[in-house]
Amino acid sequence: SGPVEIRIDTLTIKGANGNLQQEGGKVALIKDLKVKGSSKVLKIGTKAVIRRIIEGKDYQLDCKVDGAGEMMVTMKFVKRA
Repeated sequence: SGPVEIRIDTLTIKGANGNLQQEGGKVALIKDLKVKGSSKVLKIGTKAVIRRIIEGKDYQLDCKVDGAGEMMVTMKFVKRA
């Protein structure tokens, strides 16, 4: 048996500044965001890693945010880090 090739297609979309973003990429917040159900606020410049991109009206990013854990962030609030 020969080698097995596995190809995974990743979704690539444009961020706030028109830069391409994709799963596994690093992003930074472009404005302070309140966390729903918490008194926590994510500050401008907070970095995150995109785990997956969820398609919809506004693209949602499933991110691991520095100092805040995993959460969903709307694409229009991030730029490439």
